[in-house]
Amino acid sequence: MKFYPLATPVEAKEVLAAGYKEGRDIGTVHLGAQFLYFRNKLKVYYIPYADIRRCFRRVMLIPATMCCGKGDFEVENMVICGEAGELAQIQLPGERAGKILLEELAKRAPHAEIGKPKDSAE
Repeated sequence: MKFYPLATPVEAKEVLAAGYKEGRDIGTVHLGAQFLYFRNKLKVYYIPYADIRRCFRRVMLIPATMCCGKGDFEVENMVICGEAGELAQIQLPGERAGKILLEELAKRAPHAEIGKPKDSAE
């Protein structure tokens, strides 16, 4: 398995492989001890928790026409930001997975800003 960095690269591939195997799965995301991993097709990307500055849920509404009318499908995404801006937008299986992932990231990256900014207006 080959790992691709989205922030600070790591030279020790055995550390990445061990962290990926031990990690907790939430959809396509694996939460290891030191890194957040996620799969996109056949590639596995990783981000060190130390490089995460902000993470939040982004719910996208996809318009759909059904047999009985129109509606919107909600697509749940997790956005991970670093120093340079957005590092990744990861599609999740649902709202519950997004909330669980935010809780876990708050524990593993306590320095990062979780959710919407504190000074944002309602």
